[in-house]
Amino acid sequence: MKDYRKFYIDGNWVEPAQPHDFTVINPANEKPIATISLGSAADVDRAVAAAKRAFESYSECSVEDRLALLRRILDGYKAKMEEMAAIISQEMGAPLSLARKAQAPAGLAHLLEIVKVVEKFKFEELKGSTLLRKEPVGVCGLITPWNWPMNQVVAKVAPALAAGCTVVLKPSEFAPLSSYLLAEILHEAAVPAGVFNLVSGDGPTVGAAISAHPDVDMVSFTGSTRAGVAVAQAAAPTVKRVTQELGGKSANIILDDADLEKAVKLGVQECFRNTGQSCNAPTRMLIPRSKMDSAVATAKLTAEATKVGDPLAEDTAVGPLANKAQFDKVQRLIQKGIDEGAKLVVGGTGRPNGFTKGYFVKPTVFSDVRNDMTIAREEIFGPVLCMIPYEDEEEAIRIANDSPYGLSGFVTSGSLERAHKIAKRIRAGNVHINGARVDFSGCFGGYKQSGNGREWGEAGLEEFLELKTIFGYASVAK
Repeated sequence: MKDYRKFYIDGNWVEPAQPHDFTVINPANEKPIATISLGSAADVDRAVAAAKRAFESYSECSVEDRLALLRRILDGYKAKMEEMAAIISQEMGAPLSLARKAQAPAGLAHLLEIVKVVEKFKFEELKGSTLLRKEPVGVCGLITPWNWPMNQVVAKVAPALAAGCTVVLKPSEFAPLSSYLLAEILHEAAVPAGVFNLVSGDGPTVGAAISAHPDVDMVSFTGSTRAGVAVAQAAAPTVKRVTQELGGKSANIILDDADLEKAVKLGVQECFRNTGQSCNAPTRMLIPRSKMDSAVATAKLTAEATKVGDPLAEDTAVGPLANKAQFDKVQRLIQKGIDEGAKLVVGGTGRPNGFTKGYFVKPTVFSDVRNDMTIAREEIFGPVLCMIPYEDEEEAIRIANDSPYGLSGFVTSGSLERAHKIAKRIRAGNVHINGARVDFSGCFGGYKQSGNGREWGEAGLEEFLELKTIFGYASVAK
C-alpha cells in the first residue's frame, strides 16, 4: 500500500500539521491501495501563504515564460500517460481502456489547448488612449471531484497557471492519487515554489477552509450542486470570485426522423459511459410516444450487451462506481424509481450476477418515466437511464427544459437544420447534435443549478483573469 500522507506546499513535500490518516479504496475489490492524510485549516493556511508569496513574482512572468512552463508540463504529462491511466483506473474504477482512451488523455487535451490559446491571446489591448489589460485574479482555490480526475483538475490548473495565478488544489479524497502524480509532473517541470500547492482532505474541512480563506481570491469548484451551494456560502463574506461546474440531468431528444435504433443504442452507451458518473451524461432519453416500444426493445438489448467487469479487462465497458457512498445512493434511487411506478426494463437493485465484492451495479433502464419522478429530477450518477415519451417537438423541448439543471443537452435528427433549431431552444450550456463528442476548444459549463462560469479553451482562461482599464495610457493627438 502506497503512502501519500504528505502535502505539496511551497515546492516541497511536507508533513501535515496534524496527522489524520484516510485509506483510499480500490472500488473494484474494496481493498486499500494507499493512505493519505486529511488536511486541516492549518494546512490550508500554510498553502495559501505560499501561494500568496509566489503570486508577487509569478504574476509578473512574461507570457513567453508561462508558455515555456506549460510546454514543460505538457512534455512531462505525455511521458507519464500510461502511469496516469493506471492510477485513475485503480483509484476510481474506470475501465483501463477508458482511462487510456479518455480519462488520462483529457488532461493532455487541456494542456495542448491552453498552449494554443495563450499563443494567440491578447492580454493587453489599446483602444484610443485607454489600455484594456487582463491580469491574473490572484490566489485560486481549486476543488475537484473523483469522477474524471485529470479532466477536472487540469481544466483548472492549466488555465490558472497560464493566466499567471497561483493555486491551492484540493482533489477528492476518494481519488487523490492522480493529483499526486500531477504534482510530481509539475515539480519536475520546475514550477516555481508556491505557484502550485496540493492539500488533500475532505470538503467540510479543507474545502470549507479554502472557500472561506480571506487570502484566496477565487474558488473554482466542480462537484454536486449541494456542495456548490456550501462553497458559495462560505466564500460570500470575502466577496471572492466563485465559478462552479455542478450537477446535470441532461435530456437526449431523439426526433421522429432519426435512425431510431442507432440513436437509442448510442444514447444508452453514452449514458453508461464511465459507469454513468459524468455530470453531462444523457440520462433522460426523450422518445416519440409512437416509437417507444421499438426504442425500449433496443435499449434493453444494448443494456444487456453491456459488459460489467474488472476494470483491467479489455472488454469491460462498465466498471464499479467510485465509492461505497455512491453505490448506496444509486441503489436507493433505483429502488425509488421502482416504488414510484416507473417500468423497470432491465437491471435493478443489487450487484450483477457473479459479483460479491466491489461497488458494481446493474446497468439499468426505466421506461414509462414521468418527468416529475425522482429518477427524472435527481442526478443519479450511475448507469441508470430514464426513457420518457413525448407527443410532439414542443413537448420534447418543454420536458428537456423542465429541470433544475442545465448542463448539457442532446438532439438527434435526420435534418441538421431541424436539430439546429431545437439545440438553440434547449436551456443548457452545452448541446450535442447527432452524437457529436466534446470539443476542448469550445467551452464547458451550465445554466441554472448546473453552475456558473465556463471551463476549457479561451473561455476557461478568461475565468482566471481580471479586466483592468487604464485611462490616459497613451497620448492622443489633439
